[in-house]
Amino acid sequence: MRRAGSRPGYPRPLLLACVLVALLAAVPLFFVIGYTISTGWTEARRLLIRPRVGELLVNTTELVIGGMAASAVLGTAAAWLVERTDLPGRRVWHVLLAAPLALPAFVVSYGWVSLTSAVEGYRGALLIVTLAYYPLVYLPVGATLRGLDPALEESARSLGLGPWRTFARVVLPQLRPAVLGGSLLVGLHLLAEFGALQMLRFPTFTTAIYDQYLSSFNSPAANMLAVVLVLYCGVLVVTELGLRGRHRYARLGSGASRTAQPARLGWFAAPALAGLGAVVVLALGVPLVNLVRWLVVGASTAFPAADLATATATAAGLGLAGALCAVLLALPVAWLAVRHPGRIGMLIERSTFTANALPGIVVALALVTVSLEIVPAVYQTTTLLIVAYAIMFLPRATVAVRNAIAQAPPVLDDVAHSLGIRPVQAWRRVTLPLIAPGVGAGAILVFLAVVTELTATLLLSPTGTETLATEFWSNVRDVDYGAAAPYAGLMVLLSAPATFLLTRSARRGS
Repeated sequence: MRRAGSRPGYPRPLLLACVLVALLAAVPLFFVIGYTISTGWTEARRLLIRPRVGELLVNTTELVIGGMAASAVLGTAAAWLVERTDLPGRRVWHVLLAAPLALPAFVVSYGWVSLTSAVEGYRGALLIVTLAYYPLVYLPVGATLRGLDPALEESARSLGLGPWRTFARVVLPQLRPAVLGGSLLVGLHLLAEFGALQMLRFPTFTTAIYDQYLSSFNSPAANMLAVVLVLYCGVLVVTELGLRGRHRYARLGSGASRTAQPARLGWFAAPALAGLGAVVVLALGVPLVNLVRWLVVGASTAFPAADLATATATAAGLGLAGALCAVLLALPVAWLAVRHPGRIGMLIERSTFTANALPGIVVALALVTVSLEIVPAVYQTTTLLIVAYAIMFLPRATVAVRNAIAQAPPVLDDVAHSLGIRPVQAWRRVTLPLIAPGVGAGAILVFLAVVTELTATLLLSPTGTETLATEFWSNVRDVDYGAAAPYAGLMVLLSAPATFLLTRSARRGS
């Protein structure tokens, strides 16, 4: 009998499985560290202390800071208008403002670039990435606003503070974790973005790494730029943690289960509607209308049924395989973290999130090098590509599966065991049906990420492999916008239903 207060031991098979998953997820990070050490200071300095690297650093920094700031302002303002004011049609606006998540950033860029070349360069890149990624701030800020206790705001107003001062001094500090977390996601996406910036002719570290890789296979310059990019990701993560601080934002009691009284916009309603309308038109209207235009009147537009079916089937097949692999890897990690809490479980779980801070091009370069040096048989195979997807999108699956396991009462397992049911049978008959919806949600998230993934697919896919993203990119690279349109349209059609379900579940969950 276990003594009171003692911790249960970790099941060895489960712990071994989790360690293997953590080591797999850390392969890109090990590659970066190992390459840095093996290169040596002299060679690293020669590759990095160059005017070109300085230009890339300036471009990347300007875009990341500008994109994060613009997304934070736009996402927070939109969330406040939808959640805390008497804005007409707030439910419709919520769906429209979250809808840009259904459009990959390179599709948004395609919609603009194929319309006008005026968007090329920094200003156009800043506009387009903000329109593509502001929902990453809008959704968490909106969820936080729905969950805030209105008593603090009412107390502030009773003390004579007006609406704007109440927002600045009471509401905004409580939104800090959501704003910073969403902005961090925007920054990490911008560091990883390739297709949109390549079309906009705005060079950053990611586009330069890809160009270096194509010009010189397994280029030391490309690998060294990847090292800088990983360090940049680390700086972003550490900075966000520092800005977030150690403040506690959770209330001690359950609080009042009610919503705040909507602020009256009055004469400001018309400008607010015009502003939100402009955002929706720029983020959705222009890309979608231009996509439809190319589908209808493009001189080079064609609908090769066989090619479209092949690309769709390949993308769907890779999506299903990547989702299955990511979920299978996430299950032991999530189970250990929830059912056997402790420092080891927390460390292993956090280690699987390393890939979330690494751009896809770094993951691809790491797997290229590792496969050539250790297991050359898997180089340029579908297996290696699926492993890359699993590493890149493992955090999405882990979060969903962890939440599902946390909501499954462990007492049901104990009851099953007391009835003589073996552990494996109890897990299959009792636990699995309970966590199935959460596991399915994680699989869907990974599937959608895989079917629109571009960078790693370009670098790792076997010769002759055609997906919707790679076929789209092949036509755009040849400035064949009409031929690219059907592939872009299919990607949007695949992403739209899941994005709509995401917005509905977010509101219901709140």
